[in-house]
Amino acid sequence: MTSRIVQFPITVVVDGERVQVPNGITVAAVLFNLGVTAVRQSVSGQPRGPVCGMGVCFECRVTIDSRPHQRACLTAVADGMHIRTASHS
Repeated sequence: MTSRIVQFPITVVVDGERVQVPNGITVAAVLFNLGVTAVRQSVSGQPRGPVCGMGVCFECRVTIDSRPHQRACLTAVADGMHIRTASHS
């Protein structure tokens, strides 16, 4: 017999837009699924987005629930979470 994990959808707010996403995925996965490739700008103004996917590069930093500089690749979504990318600050 195989077990199956059911991921019930939850609602998060991304740059002011309410979206339903599977529970248990990362913020980076949500952004990728929405087509967001750049989440911030470098000091020289270049667009930056997730690179390593494991928290080493710090390129995926977003604001989560009013806390800036959170790594999207390491943060699992939670119901009601507010995610803001630098392009919508």
